[in-house]
Amino acid sequence: MDELSHRARAVLRAIAAGRAEVTLSREPDLRVDGLLCSDQAVARQLAHAGLLRPAPSGGHGQWSPAELTPAGRALLA
Repeated sequence: MDELSHRARAVLRAIAAGRAEVTLSREPDLRVDGLLCSDQAVARQLAHAGLLRPAPSGGHGQWSPAELTPAGRALLA
């Protein structure tokens, strides 16, 4: 992703703060503070861009804590 929207940056900050969960799937869903993210398209774009991932736990389709990848951390730095 060349340029991130304010919403995409807010999603990355929520993940960095440990407030988000993501499903382990091809098209991941994202929850922030226990609520579904209102912009799943942004969440999926960030995942497909390699900026976030589920923490290693659970199985396919299950909720797992979301974490930033090194590329995601670099974008927020």
